[in-house]
Amino acid sequence: MTAPRIDTDLGKIEQNTRTLADRLGVRGIRVTGITKAVMGSPGVGAAMLRGGAHGLGDSRVPNLVRLSGLDRAVSRTLIRSPMLSQAARVVDVADVSLNTEAAVLVALDRAASRAGRTHGVVLMVELGDLREGIAVDDVPEAVLAVLRHPGLRLLGLGANLACQNGVVPDDRNMGVLTALVEDVESLRGITLGTVSGGNSANLGWAMGTDDVGRIDELRLGEAILLGVDPLHRTPIPGLHTDAFTLTAEVIEVAVKPAQPWGDRAQAAFGEAPVRTGSGRVHQAILALGRQDVDPEGLHPPAGIAILGMSSDHLVVDIGDHGVAVGDEIDFGVAYGALVRAMTSPFVTRTEHPGDPVPERPGPRVRIPSSAGW
Repeated sequence: MTAPRIDTDLGKIEQNTRTLADRLGVRGIRVTGITKAVMGSPGVGAAMLRGGAHGLGDSRVPNLVRLSGLDRAVSRTLIRSPMLSQAARVVDVADVSLNTEAAVLVALDRAASRAGRTHGVVLMVELGDLREGIAVDDVPEAVLAVLRHPGLRLLGLGANLACQNGVVPDDRNMGVLTALVEDVESLRGITLGTVSGGNSANLGWAMGTDDVGRIDELRLGEAILLGVDPLHRTPIPGLHTDAFTLTAEVIEVAVKPAQPWGDRAQAAFGEAPVRTGSGRVHQAILALGRQDVDPEGLHPPAGIAILGMSSDHLVVDIGDHGVAVGDEIDFGVAYGALVRAMTSPFVTRTEHPGDPVPERPGPRVRIPSSAGW
C-alpha cells in the first residue's frame, strides 16, 4: 500500500461515539459529532451517527459538502462563525450555524429568504476563553435581532471554552450560560431548544457535576476520534485511543554518530533539535515530514525515539529493532498530528469498518509485508 498513509478504524469511532452518547444521554445531553479533524469524512460521519450522534458539525463549508450524501434528516452545523462572503453557501449546505456578528446574520437572512428556506442560528456567548462570543450583557439584544429576521430561526445559545486560552468548563461558567438562557426566555417569551455547552473539554465537567443545568448538547470531536480528554490529553476510560494509525516507509537505515559536528546555526524550521547521548545511534529515516504531520503529535512504537524532522524526512533512533529499507513503521497520533496528516495531499487516507475490539498496546513496527506482523 501507499505510504505515508493514515488509516481510520471506523468501528472504534462508532464505539467511542456510542459510549459517550450513552454516558451523556442519561444526563440529558445529546452529542453532535465534529468531523473537522478528518476533513468531513463521510465514513467517519456515518460511524458517529451509527454510534448515536444526534447530528454532525464541521468548521469548513467544503467539509459539510462532503457530508451531504449522508441522511439529510440529520442536522449539519457550521461550527465556525460564517464568513460574510460565504453566507449563501452556508445556507445551502448547513442547517445550522454558530454566530456572533450582526452583519453576518443579515446576510444569512437574505440568503435564506432568497432560497425559500429557514436557517437555524445558535448565538455564541463569550464566557472567558476570548475566542468567538457575544458579551453576556449584549445577548438579549442579539436574540431580538435574530427574532426580527424572517429567514432565521433562533435555536438557542452556545459557548466554547478551552480552545484558545485553555479556560476550563466548570459549574461557574456553565451556570452563567444556564442563567442567561433562562433570562432570555423570560425576557423574550420564548423557549430555546439548544444550549450547546461546548466541546470535548466539557466532558469532565458534564460527567462530574451534580447539575448540568440547561446544557443539552456538546460538540464532540477529539474525544470521539482519539478517546482523550483535551484538557490534559489523558485517555478517557472505556474509549479507544488508537482509531487512527499513521504509517511511514523507511528510506534509509544507518549507524551514525549520536552528535552532529561542525559549526551550527538554525535548522530548516528554526532552532536545531538537541540530541542527547554519545557514541553511535542506530538511525532510520522515514519518508514523512512536517508538510505531512506535526512531529510533536507523533507517538512512536516502544523502543523507537524521534530525533528530528524536516519538511520531508523523519529521523528516528530505532534502537534494537530490526528495520530495513522498505519496511513500514506505525505511529499513533495526537490531535495536531491527526489534523495535519488528514489535510496533507501527500498522505493517503484509508478507512476500514473494523468491529470494535480491545485496544492493542500501541503502534507497531511493520517488518517487510511478506513477513506479516
